[in-house]
Amino acid sequence: MANIADEIAAAMPKTLVAQDTRGVGAYVRSGAPYVWVTAAAIAFAFIITLSLLILTATRGLPHFWPADLVQGRYQATGEEAVPLLVEIRSTEEVTSERLKGAGMQITDDKPLHERLLVKVANRDVYGADFRYLLSDWFVERSTPESAGVFERVEWGNFHGFLEGVEENGTRVADASKAWDAFDERLDRADDLRGQIRDIEKGEISSINYALEQLRLDERRLQLKGRTRENAAADYAEIDDQRKHEQASYEKLRVELDKLKQELARDTLVIKTVDGNEVKLPLAKVLDGYRPNDMGVFAKTIFFFRKLGEFVSEDPREANTEGGIFPAIFGTVMMVIIMSIVVMPFGVLAALYLREYAKQGFVTQAIRIAVNNLAGVPSIVYGMFGLGFFVYFVGAAIDRAFYAESLPAPTFGTPGILWSSLTLALLTLPVVIVATEEGLARIPRSVREASLALGATKAETLWRVVLPMASPAMMTGLILAIARAAGEVAPLMLVGVVKLAPSLPLDGDTPFVHLERKFMHLGFHIYDVGFQSPNVEAARPLVYATAFLLVLVILALNLSAISIRNRLRERYKALEA
Repeated sequence: MANIADEIAAAMPKTLVAQDTRGVGAYVRSGAPYVWVTAAAIAFAFIITLSLLILTATRGLPHFWPADLVQGRYQATGEEAVPLLVEIRSTEEVTSERLKGAGMQITDDKPLHERLLVKVANRDVYGADFRYLLSDWFVERSTPESAGVFERVEWGNFHGFLEGVEENGTRVADASKAWDAFDERLDRADDLRGQIRDIEKGEISSINYALEQLRLDERRLQLKGRTRENAAADYAEIDDQRKHEQASYEKLRVELDKLKQELARDTLVIKTVDGNEVKLPLAKVLDGYRPNDMGVFAKTIFFFRKLGEFVSEDPREANTEGGIFPAIFGTVMMVIIMSIVVMPFGVLAALYLREYAKQGFVTQAIRIAVNNLAGVPSIVYGMFGLGFFVYFVGAAIDRAFYAESLPAPTFGTPGILWSSLTLALLTLPVVIVATEEGLARIPRSVREASLALGATKAETLWRVVLPMASPAMMTGLILAIARAAGEVAPLMLVGVVKLAPSLPLDGDTPFVHLERKFMHLGFHIYDVGFQSPNVEAARPLVYATAFLLVLVILALNLSAISIRNRLRERYKALEA
């Protein structure tokens, strides 16, 4: 091969070789290598993002797959055998020295041992959901098809064998027909729970809200100096409305008590792996299934059903059970309010700096200040939002418009409005810079042509310049959404909470309650990951919530990108 290359080089004209040498420098100067470097950087960023999605998905989504129940005996050295019925969550190799350091009596000479992380459930019996077991000591394993998992409202899951179903203390189904009876009564219990939830969170919540408004109306009259003697008609109207609401509440309370009695009718008789029978009220059971008796198709359906419940339900058990719908709702609503606030102010500021302000030292200093604001730590914005929006603006609003509620604050306390305004300040520099860059790219000839046709400067900006700059404005919004949706530190000071019993949007007048606190996906990840007492149960939920947060941010960004692309296609001819 070397000889052939030498012959070809010898046969080539000397001038051609010189041209080839000069061509390398010309190729570098042409900028083509930088295009490849940029493409490689983009590909690397894409791979990193995709890897992040795959990591969070593979660590979080298996939590919703029904794992098989393994029955066996666990017998440590020098101890009695303990029967167990567990889900094997993960395995790892551990050195003998580490196990001996943990107090285990290792008698063999193997350098490595397999350790299992298992979910034993039955927290009220064992005291903890998860436990580490040495694989060699977990013997006589089997996967009985009759073993069941029962998801409870409290205390996590319960593992056992369904032996029967009781109705008002009378056995109505034995072990052979227990699951059919359980499925039938579970549907009834779910329907009753839905009715109870609608009454408690719907009608009774509305009545409580109305009673609170009547109390505030009465307090408002008192602050105005109007007593029952000189404002008898107003007080009489309030009393009549209060009596009406209380009468409605009494009817609902009677109906609610009746539904709860019906829900408490059935009881499950479950035998644990050690042979003891436990009676579990069906009112405390949300779901039940036999994972060892399910095929792949049945498990797939179960997986998507649990994933849907995770997205649509409220959290339970210190956020380690249930769903995350309030956090999704709060995140999206906060981003929408933030976008509504930041876009007008960002566009107007950029418009003034580019089109109206006299270019000089002051304008340049303002631009430098705006660019520097983008690098300020987010927690500083949170402290500013707490001090200015909450304690100053909110307190002033309470004194001016909600004096009847004092000393309990209405707007003078952290809430979703102040969180949205704080993030609007946080992302304002991004929108200003992106919009100003878009305005700078519009040819001067376009402005001059509009003015020559008789349009005023304001009409030119409104009808010509801003529409052409709209793709850049949308780019600023995309960057603002990407940053704001994942921020957590400032929100901890100005509105986010661990659990919000009421959403900021409901059916009570005025329907949108901007003063309420809210849940956020980013803070939910922090709370579940670092504040949960049940670490092993929380770990997969952290990954699942992180995966969902990335999807929410992608959905918001893709929506904005779609609008930007349409605007770009619409005004491409004008830019050309």
